[in-house]
Order: sequence, then C-alpha cells, then structure tokens
Amino acid sequence: MVRRVVVALLAPVAWSPPGVEPARWRTALAEDVVDLFATLAEVESALAVTPADRWLADAVRWPDTPVYEVPEPTVTAVLAALDGYDQAAVVAADAPDLPGLVLGKLLRPLTSRPVAVAPVEGGPGLLGVASRLPVPGWLPALDLDVAGPADLRRAAPAPADVAVTPGWHRLRGPADLAALDPAVEGWEATRAQLSGHRT
Repeated sequence: MVRRVVVALLAPVAWSPPGVEPARWRTALAEDVVDLFATLAEVESALAVTPADRWLADAVRWPDTPVYEVPEPTVTAVLAALDGYDQAAVVAADAPDLPGLVLGKLLRPLTSRPVAVAPVEGGPGLLGVASRLPVPGWLPALDLDVAGPADLRRAAPAPADVAVTPGWHRLRGPADLAALDPAVEGWEATRAQLSGHRT
C-alpha cells in the first residue's frame, strides 16, 4: 500500500482584505484548507510551519494532525522533513475553496512520473508540488509564490519527468477574490471573514 501525505504549507501571507486583521485572515485560510484535507480519502494530511508560525498550526490543526517545523517555508524544506511516506504533496494554504479533486489529480501522476505540479490559475506561482519520496536529487529549491512548471522542467533530466496537472487560484490580492465561487461548499471560515463576521 502506497503511503501518501498532503501537507499544507502555512507560509506568511502578504495580503489581507481591508478591515480584516492579517493574523485572523491567515487563520481562516488555514482552517478551511485543514477542513478540506480532513475529507480526503486514502491520503494522510499534515501541516508545515516555521517555528515562528507554530501558533497558527496549533490554532487550526485537528488533534491527530502532524505538524512539521521547517527552517524556511519552502516546498523543498517540507519534503526534506517528511519520513515514512512514499509520496507527498505540498500545497499552498491560501486556496480555501480548493476542491479535493484537484489534489487527487496532483498526486495521480506519481505512479509514472517522479514529480507533478499544479500551477496557479492566472499565475504566477504554483498551487502545489507532488513528489515521490525520497525526493529526486534534481528537484530545485522552490518558492510556491514565484516558481512555475518551467522551472522544474528545466531542472529535470527530461521535461516529461514533471507532470503539469490542473491548476487552481490562490487568494493573494484583491483581484483574486473574484475567482471565489460562493456556490462551492466549504471555506466557511474565509467566507465569514469576507462577510464581515468574526469566526
């Protein structure tokens, strides 16, 4: 049985909506991603933070959710901290309305490719990166905010070693709010912050 884990990388957030305190906004985004992960089948979930952000992981984690403290909020730091898994995906925690199906599609190519990436719709950056473990030696240091599929394909022995899966939007600025679909179930914590209600 292949052991898989999806890790939410609770990296610092550079923007919050007007009138919403940044720490409360980060907490709402993280809470919704954690709740989504709890619904996933055949995959374990975890959180990754720098030591300075341990408070955030403790605020949103489920009692049995592992938390990995990493020296820097990067994909490569998270993957290096994991042990005991065959496959892992590291996902940005600022996509509160992310469908579980998108995560499934990010992991699926690992049956035949060493790495898969999901881009940010409208870019720049990545929603997430999935890799077989141990991590391929050619995988570069990655910042989800700026890296793109082409960066990984240039680093790979062959471009086909990196699968590009369907992307999704992230909430990194006011223009991104228009991409949220109120009809999609979930993301209650983020929805509450946007409607002006405290959670």
